[in-house]
Amino acid sequence: MRVVIADDEPLIRAGIRMILTSDPEIEVVAEATNGREAVDLARAHAADVVLLDIQMPVLDGLSALPELRRAAPATRVIVLTTFGERENVLRALEHGGAGFLLKDTAPAELIRAVRAAAAGDAYLSPAATRHVVERLASGREAARAEEARARLTALSEREREVLALLGEGLSNADAGRRLHMSEATVKTYVSRILSKLGCENRVQAALLARDAGL
Repeated sequence: MRVVIADDEPLIRAGIRMILTSDPEIEVVAEATNGREAVDLARAHAADVVLLDIQMPVLDGLSALPELRRAAPATRVIVLTTFGERENVLRALEHGGAGFLLKDTAPAELIRAVRAAAAGDAYLSPAATRHVVERLASGREAARAEEARARLTALSEREREVLALLGEGLSNADAGRRLHMSEATVKTYVSRILSKLGCENRVQAALLARDAGL
C-alpha cells in the first residue's frame, strides 16, 4: 500500500510515518507540506492512499481534494481533522474523501484506516463519526432533507434498509449480520444503491441517509 502524507507540520508527518511504517505492507512513498504538493506527489507516485490535512499553506486540503480526485482518481483520500473543523469535514466527504480521522487517533486505528481505504472501503473514525455527522445533520436546511428523501424514492425497501445501516457506519460484514445476509450480498446491494443515488462512495450515501432521516 503506497501512502502519501500531506501535512505542513514536520512532527505530525514524522509521527504518522513512524506508525505506518511499522506495518510491513505499508510504504510511505512521499510527504507533502501543502495541498499542491499532495496533488502532484499522489499522481507521480500512483499512491493508493493520501492522508490529507485540512489546514495547509499554498493550497489547503479542502481545495486540494477535488483536484486530487481528478488528477489521481484511483487514489483514496483520508482527511485528517480535529473536532474544531466539523463543517470542513462535511465538505471534504462531499468532495469524495474516503473518510476522516482525528489527529489524536490511536496508532492501530490509523493503520486500519489506511488498510480499509486501500481496499476501497470508506473509513470514518468510530470515536467521532456519530458525534460529528449527527451534529452536522442537525443543522441541515429543510430543503436539503427534502431533496435527500426524494432521491431515496428510487430505492427498494431492502435497499433502504441497507442504506440505513451505512448511515450508522456499519461495514458490509456487520450489515450482513444485522440483516441476515452474506457479506457478498450486502456488497452487491451497496453497489446498486450507489448507482441509483449517484453517489461516488458509501460515505456520501451514508450522509444522504442521515439527511433523509433514515
